[in-house]
Amino acid sequence: MSFDAAYEALTDHDDDTRWAYGTGFTDPLAGVDTAVPAGVPRAELAAYCLMLGDDALILSHRLQQWVTRAPELEDELAIANIALDLLGQARLLLSRAAEVEDAGRDEDAMAYLRGEDEFRNVRLAERADADFAHLVARLLAFSAWRLALLDRLTASADPVLAAVAAKGVKEVTYHRDYAAQWVVRLGDGTPMSHERMQAAVDAVLPLTAELFAVSDVEHRLAGLGVAVDPSTLREEVDAVWGQVLQAATLRPATVPASAPGREAGHTAALTEILTELQAVARSTPGGVW
Repeated sequence: MSFDAAYEALTDHDDDTRWAYGTGFTDPLAGVDTAVPAGVPRAELAAYCLMLGDDALILSHRLQQWVTRAPELEDELAIANIALDLLGQARLLLSRAAEVEDAGRDEDAMAYLRGEDEFRNVRLAERADADFAHLVARLLAFSAWRLALLDRLTASADPVLAAVAAKGVKEVTYHRDYAAQWVVRLGDGTPMSHERMQAAVDAVLPLTAELFAVSDVEHRLAGLGVAVDPSTLREEVDAVWGQVLQAATLRPATVPASAPGREAGHTAALTEILTELQAVARSTPGGVW
């Protein structure tokens, strides 16, 4: 990204028209060529869109569970808006997956009618947060990684992915800023807040190794200029963490050099999420509201 230091990007806000942390009302796909680029396997492009869409959908749901539980009303609104941003990204990406797959499904079918074994999100998005410190630590981990990914994806050979990424960069910049400010505030606050923020960092950081594992689909599509190889993001994400932790007077936690990626399956937490997320759609098949 075009910043001298990773932390400077956290407070560099463009003065663009926005709603809900960067989500505008303009259709980001207006005028975009939606044809699958020549030489790109449709099945793999659909799978990649599912990966990115599922990441956003599942974390969005987790964030929505924090509404009415945040420390202040301002944070209620911030968390709800961040969840809405991610839900918007999920809709675009799941719609793209359905369109490319061309099997008669739409974004609703992708979100509500797939089984647990069909979801391709990272496990970090699934975990429940023990307290607010865990929430902001997990949000910082996810948004620092996703922002680095989306920034590179703006150059994707798939015009739809590039357009979704360009919109997402503006949104996720604010997500990362919000999370980083809270990590610093709690880490460099009272002895109690410092202790609890440190515990959250110690719990969350080791889980981030999976974010840099490369699946077969990501590897092949990265070679075609469509996807991003997540292993190339680690240096940038580590730089963000390093600067935030220093400002927060927190010690870093050890992150494994490698970990199983998306293909390793899910935690039991996904069952809980999907039971809640899909309950209405599955109880009223074909229902329209």
